[in-house]
Amino acid sequence: MDPAAYRRALGGFATGVCVVTAHTPQGALGITVNSFTSVSLEPPLVLWCLDENSERWRAFAGVERFAIHVLAAEDRAMSDRFAWGVCALSDEEFDRHSEEPPRLRSALVRLDCTTHQRIEMGDHMVIVGAVRAFESREGDALTFYRGRYGRIGTEGS
Repeated sequence: MDPAAYRRALGGFATGVCVVTAHTPQGALGITVNSFTSVSLEPPLVLWCLDENSERWRAFAGVERFAIHVLAAEDRAMSDRFAWGVCALSDEEFDRHSEEPPRLRSALVRLDCTTHQRIEMGDHMVIVGAVRAFESREGDALTFYRGRYGRIGTEGS
């Protein structure tokens, strides 16, 4: 199987764009993911996948608490930054609440999670989170399809 062709084929599935944040031994960090899905309503479980080749593997693979943020359509720069750029959060970028994971202020949805299970599969770790709290607001979501950003929302539907 040609890995590049396979990757292009997978890009044919449109996804939402999320940033996962956590307090790590390296400080408050974020990482962009599009491998997010809900797993269960009862109990409330979600999952995301962490690439073992990511430079942030060591920081995120062992965290016990994290927040998943569904990005708004206007947050493309944030997605790029946490995918390829500086992943450390400054104090001005997130709300601090006791032991809660860093909370990005502009997210459409935020899910505060504790790690429920870690499953190593192929070249990724599947991290299942138990949702402990959440917040949601209206707005268009940032999407990713065939290597390009887009948006989806209620406008025109």
